[in-house]
Parts: sequence; C-alpha cells; structure tokens
Amino acid sequence: MVERRDCAPERSDAELLAAHAAGDRYAFEELFYRHHRQLYRLAMLTSRDPDDAADALQDAMLSAHRNAASFRHDAAVSSWLYRIVVNACLDRLRRNKIHPTTELKDDSSPVGDHTPVVDTAIMVERALMRLPIEQRAAVVAVDMQGYSIAEAARLLGIAEGTVKSRCARARAKLATVLGYVDTTDALPGARGAMQ
Repeated sequence: MVERRDCAPERSDAELLAAHAAGDRYAFEELFYRHHRQLYRLAMLTSRDPDDAADALQDAMLSAHRNAASFRHDAAVSSWLYRIVVNACLDRLRRNKIHPTTELKDDSSPVGDHTPVVDTAIMVERALMRLPIEQRAAVVAVDMQGYSIAEAARLLGIAEGTVKSRCARARAKLATVLGYVDTTDALPGARGAMQ
C-alpha cells in the first residue's frame, strides 16, 4: 500500500516564479513542466519545424529563467511565457532568414482513415502553417489560445488594430482554404470575423 504524504497546496504560477527568483531550485522546473505541452505546441505552430520549435522553446525558457526577477506581475505568468516563446520563435526565424510563407492552395485530398474531427484539425493546422508568421502568431493567440485582442497586442508587442487586421487577414486566408469546412466551428472567434 502506498503511503500518502501530506502535500503542500499547489503553488500558483506567480508563486512559483517568485520562489524561483528568491532561489528555490525546483520552482522553475515545476512551472516549466506545468506549461511545457502548451508552450511546445505554440512553438510548433509558430516555427513549423520540430527542431526549430524545440530550440526556440529552450531559448525561451533560458530567457525566462534568467529574467524571472524582472517579471512585473502586470499579466499572467502564462502570458509572459507565451510572449517569450513567440518572440524566441520569431527571432530564430529572422536569424535563419526563413520566411515560411507559401501560397495557400485548396488541399482537400483525404487525410487518411481518420474521423472528420481529426481531419478538420489536421487541415486547419496545415492551413495555419502556410500563413505569414505575423498573421499566424496573432490568430493563434486570439483564436486558439483564447487571448483577447488587448492581451494579444501586449503579448506580441503590437497595436490592437494590428492584431485585428492580422487576425482578419489570417481568417480570410483560412476561410478560402477551408471553404468547405464550417469555419465557425473550426476556429473559435471566427464567427465574429466572418459576419
């Protein structure tokens, strides 16, 4: 029989970051593991390449680790981490002079023997990968991560109007490619953009 130990209540992200800044050796590791999957997925959506995504995530986490004491607590820690990851991906893409934009084409061939929900998710992700990086970052922040326009603007370091226009352009391109898919179900937030 496994003996149950009394555990301290789970610390919030802000408490973990503050503990790390104060010298707790394990706090940042806990914070990282709490958000790792979401941050890696974000890096993959932004970078388009598993190796680049892993490298950008590592760069971002090193930056967050080093700069934890400078966190101002004016946003959620997860938002702060999100911005660092997006910036690391953008820096890596710029440094490598990779501009992953390709013409959007209708790729309506069957994806295999998957359910329609999986097929739709794969088609949406493929279409996202073809968007210009700036549009992809904006639409991922707003439509996939659920940030408001104002929060996305702060995360990406751009004006709210720029977020709106990048999202609108991205949604229009996605709607063209995914025209036969009900985009209001595929992309949360797309309903308002399509009306």
